[in-house]
Formats: sequence, C-alpha cells, structure tokens
Amino acid sequence: MDRAVQDQGVLIGLSVVVFALRDGEAVVLTTGGGPDGAGLPFGPFEPTRHRTFELALRDFVAEQTTFPLGYVEQLYTFGDAGRESPRAEMGVGARRVVSVGYLALTHDASAVAGPGAAWTPVLDFFPWEDWRDGRPGVIDQVLAAPLMAWAARKDAAARTPRAERLFALKPGARWNEQQVLERYELLYEAGLAPEAGRDHDQAPAALPGRTMVSDHRRILATALARLRSKMKYRPVLFDLTPETFTLSQLQAAAEAVSGLSLHKQNFRRGVERTGLVEPTGRLSAATGGRPAELYRYRGPEASGGGVTGLSLPGQR
Repeated sequence: MDRAVQDQGVLIGLSVVVFALRDGEAVVLTTGGGPDGAGLPFGPFEPTRHRTFELALRDFVAEQTTFPLGYVEQLYTFGDAGRESPRAEMGVGARRVVSVGYLALTHDASAVAGPGAAWTPVLDFFPWEDWRDGRPGVIDQVLAAPLMAWAARKDAAARTPRAERLFALKPGARWNEQQVLERYELLYEAGLAPEAGRDHDQAPAALPGRTMVSDHRRILATALARLRSKMKYRPVLFDLTPETFTLSQLQAAAEAVSGLSLHKQNFRRGVERTGLVEPTGRLSAATGGRPAELYRYRGPEASGGGVTGLSLPGQR
C-alpha cells in the first residue's frame, strides 16, 4: 500500500457490480457468503502495483471469481463514515475506506470459480423490489408497520410522507422502480436493515432479503437503480441478452431488471417504434409452444446516433 495513503488512514477500495441474466432472473456476481452475507468482488487499489483503477479492478475480479470483465463504467464513490468496512479482513489498518464502485453488464453468465463465487439473483437482496407478480406481500405484511412506528417516534411530519411515498403505502400510490437506493437507505435509517444493527453494535433486525458484507448492499442498490434508469434512455438491456432472442424473452429480461410486470402488446409496440431490433428470419423452437420469431439488436446505428432506450408500460 502506498505510504501516503497509509499515513492518511484511508484505504481506497474498488468494487464492481456485474449484472447478467440467468434462467429468466437478473443475477449479480457475488463472492464469499460468510456470517455477514455475500459480498461483491472487492479489492484494494495499490498505487505502486496498479497503473489505473480499472486495471486493478480487472485483476482482482479475475483472481476472486475467474470471470473476465468486459465493459465497465464507474458507478459512484462511497466513503460514508460510521459504516463497517472490509479493511480488517484485508489486513490494512486504515481508519476509513473510500470505495470506488463500478457497474458491468454481460450476456455471459458462465460458471465462475473462487471462494464462494456465484451468480446470485439480485432481487433476493431486495424482495420488496419484485412486483412481477403484483404488489409484494413483504411490504404490507412485514415492512409497513415498523416503518410507520419509526416515523411516528420523531419528526413524523417529514418521515411519514417519505415512507408512504417510497413504499407506495397509501391506496393508489404509484411505485417508482428507480428509487431502489432511497428505499434501502430508509430501511437502514429506520434500523430495519440488518446492516444498520451490525454497524452500530446493535442486534440486527430480521428484515427479509439476503444481507451483504460492509456497504455492499448499498452499492448494489445504487447499481440496480442506475440500471433501471438507464434502460429508459439507453439500449443497455441488449448488453444482457444473447445475440438472438424472441420478443417474449426480451420482455422477460426487461421485467427481471425492472421488477415490473409489463403490458405485452404495449411493450412490443414500444420496441418496434425504437427500431432497435430486426427480425432474423429464423424461428425459435425453445419457447415451449408455438415457434416464435427470433430478433437481434441492430446496434448503435439503429437510432441514428441518438440515444434510445425501451419504454416500460406496466400492467394497470
């Protein structure tokens, strides 16, 4: 570790959220799986060893999981004080960890190796985000009462509307699928996320959903929110799909990422309007029923140099 970094008591860590699709589910590449939960691929940046953050990231992801990273983009820099960090596990005595997060997408959810490396369903970590079969029961049966009790204890005029808005608690309220991070942050602030109890030396809450080490569930929430947002203005979904696909498979991919149930005909009309896909002239016999036409992504030139995403017409 560079002496200047050590003297400041700061560890610069790098983490990456790698999304893929597998068996109709959005999955994320995880490592470990100890008592505090799974983790994202994570490692320290060592200035004397690594020329760039990205080269360091690619090296330790390959070491930890054997998975070769393709395209990555910087996500966010996480440096909040008061939250547990993996510094002790890495044998570094830094007082503070600044983690630079990256986002990666792949259509190749191939087998991975390494200690605890696995492709894990993203919505296992956030079960309240999965609306594909309607409103998740966990919201009303598990979360609503303790959230309202927390809101009533202090500053109810601000807390109550925030909880009601983020979790659509009032009848007829609209669910905003992009506010993944805001919902997780509210659960953490309310002491309902197990990570909050761990970070403040309190008994962890029994909140549904898988936990993660350090700040990794917050990083994952940030990445999922970014991906859900980008789907609407950039064709990022095609970075997760195979070379050819049916429109039903494309819709299932959009639903797996967004956590929404989409209107079939409106979704297809929206895809056709974008001009992003074209028929291949071949049929798929793997649909379990009537053969369906196979399509392919036309590439960036399809939008004439502009940026185009997919509309997400929900079932109402």
